[in-house]
Amino acid sequence: MADDVTAYVLIQTVVSAAQVANEIKAIDGVVSADDVSGPYDVIARVSAPDMDTLGQLVVSRIQAVEGITRTLTCPIVTF
Repeated sequence: MADDVTAYVLIQTVVSAAQVANEIKAIDGVVSADDVSGPYDVIARVSAPDMDTLGQLVVSRIQAVEGITRTLTCPIVTF
């Protein structure tokens, strides 16, 4: 995972945030997922070998979870 691209995915839901967080935790590439309070309902940390794979993970797997209305992906920048 040292060379992987990591990101936080901020997620808004219309269903139980805890339910969405639990479903997301089961997806390969999701390091963690927690329900939070504030403008977003769940924050997930994800990891993938490259940006393309990370984008596919978010679009095809995370956004497919029922009850998610919006996501915002924030890649982690390391120097």
